[in-house]
Amino acid sequence: MELQDKIPVPIFNEVDRCVFLKEIYPERRPAVLRGVGLGPCLEKWTVEYLGEKGGDREVKVHVSTVTQMDFLHKNFVYKTLPFNEFVRRASETKHSDYFLSEDESYYLRSLGEDIRKEPADLSKQFPDLAEEFHIPQFFEPDQFFSSVFRISSCGLQLWTHYDVMDNLLAQVTGRKRVVLYSPQDALHLYLSGDKSEVLDIDAPDLKHFPEFVKAKRYECVLEPGDLLFIPALWFHNTLALQFGVGVNVFWRHLPAHSYDKKDPYGNKDPLAASRALQALERALNMLNELPAEYKDFYGRRMIQRIQKRTCCDDPSGGNKDSKTTLLNSPFTKPA
Repeated sequence: MELQDKIPVPIFNEVDRCVFLKEIYPERRPAVLRGVGLGPCLEKWTVEYLGEKGGDREVKVHVSTVTQMDFLHKNFVYKTLPFNEFVRRASETKHSDYFLSEDESYYLRSLGEDIRKEPADLSKQFPDLAEEFHIPQFFEPDQFFSSVFRISSCGLQLWTHYDVMDNLLAQVTGRKRVVLYSPQDALHLYLSGDKSEVLDIDAPDLKHFPEFVKAKRYECVLEPGDLLFIPALWFHNTLALQFGVGVNVFWRHLPAHSYDKKDPYGNKDPLAASRALQALERALNMLNELPAEYKDFYGRRMIQRIQKRTCCDDPSGGNKDSKTTLLNSPFTKPA
C-alpha cells in the first residue's frame, strides 16, 4: 500500500486579528499565515547576534547522533551548555567540540525558571530577545500560557505528537517542513500517550504499522516570517530543512479550570479527559475477570457506546469513516 498524497496546508496573506478570528480560527484546521509582523527578530537573529544576546546562561538541550529524534525510546541525551555555545554548535554541520560524535544534532526547547512549576516564557528567560519578537495579538492576554524558544540543527526531525492547547509556531530563521494529521486519524497513528510510535513518517514500516497509510497527511514548508496555526489535538511532525530558530506561542482556548494546574509544559490531557481515560482503564481491568468470549463481547458493546456518545462528523477535514474504523480497529478490540 502506498502512502496517501500530501494535502497542502492553506496559506493566508496579510492576516490580522479580525481575519484570524472570523475566517481561520473557527475552521479548526492548520493554516500558514504570511505577512504578520513578527518584529525586528527577522533581521536581527543571526547566530552571532543570538549568541551575544543570550550570553553564557546555561540551557538544557537534547543531543542526538541520529536525525530522527524519538521521545518514546529516548534516542538522545540531555546536556547543559552555555546558550552562546549551544547556538554555535547547533548552526554547524561538523563539530570540533562535541559530546557524542562530530555530526551530532542539537535541539533546544526552552523551559521555565522552575521547570516543575513554571511554563516557558520568552520574556522571562530571554527578555532582550523577547522585545524583538512581537507575539501576534490573536487571543486575549489572560489566555496566554507560554512562549517557547525552539532552536534546532539542520536535518533534525522531531517526533509526531499532539498538544492540548491551540498554538502558533513562528518560524523566525531557517526553513522547516511540518507534517500534520487530523485528530480524526488518531486510530491510524499508533499512539503511546500523546506521541506516535511511527518514527519514520516518510518511509514507515507498514508491516508493523499497516493502518498508518489511512492517515491523511497535511504538509507545509515554513519560510522565515511564517506563522503556522496548529489547532489543539492536531498531530504534527517537524523537520528542520536548515538551522532554524522559532517561537511557539500557546494559549488556553478552553476554560482555565479544564487544564491541569501542575502542567508547566502544557501537554497533559484536560482534566476531564484524564479522568475519563483512567475510568476506562479501570473498566478494561474489570473485563479481565471474564472469559475471553465475554471480554470480547462486552468490549465491543463499550466501543459501540463510545461511538454513539463521542464520535462526530469530521469538521476538520480528516477521515469521515472514523466510526467504522473505531469498531473495526485492531487497537480497540479487547486483547
